[in-house]
Amino acid sequence: MAIRPVFKPTNSAPFTQKVEVEFQWHPGLAKSQAQKSIDSLHHAAHQDHHIENILEISSKSKSSLGIKLSAFNLSITYNKQSMTVETAFQGSKVFSEGGPYHDLYESDSISAKKDPRISNSGELIGFKFFNLEFPLKPTTFFYDWLYLQALNQNQTLAEQIMLFDGFSDIAFNPKKSLNCQAKSAALYVALKREGTAPEAITNRQKLEAALGGLQPQRLIQEELFADRF
Repeated sequence: MAIRPVFKPTNSAPFTQKVEVEFQWHPGLAKSQAQKSIDSLHHAAHQDHHIENILEISSKSKSSLGIKLSAFNLSITYNKQSMTVETAFQGSKVFSEGGPYHDLYESDSISAKKDPRISNSGELIGFKFFNLEFPLKPTTFFYDWLYLQALNQNQTLAEQIMLFDGFSDIAFNPKKSLNCQAKSAALYVALKREGTAPEAITNRQKLEAALGGLQPQRLIQEELFADRF
């Protein structure tokens, strides 16, 4: 047995609920094994927690939508440069001994994540996406912000995820990782459904406020967003 989260959109801050689901794990590296685990996770979430329509967001998903929504595939364009959410995230990391490595924006997702500089540049101390700086706290804010911008730019995909009640990522282990594309997708759905928070998707200050009045960030420069996204 294993425990993994399913993320549900909610109608109040922090706009997502993490539901811990116990399910039958199917070991093995084959994609078919991962998909058996996904089926088991979704079945348990439905039976034990009454979550109806769940979308797996990962390269292992049975759904083409879930594969397209993977951070390794979902694209974002800023300052006329296109990249994936994953390359944007990895290339924006600032370490105590180096970074950000903006050249990774032009790399593929796997290469960016495995670039030796990511693991050999000391302690992670923040993020710098082009001219925009993000601290480490609030935790996951920068990753969520990136994912929201990417979804907003891919409206066909964004409209389709509105049909789901929950989101999973079979590769996400809360004991080992902080950021989760399934959680970011749930956040997007919640903000769109809320009615009073849709502007928070593209406005960093309003996103901070919507998530609970989080502390102001440096280099907001909201006027640059409309021109460069």
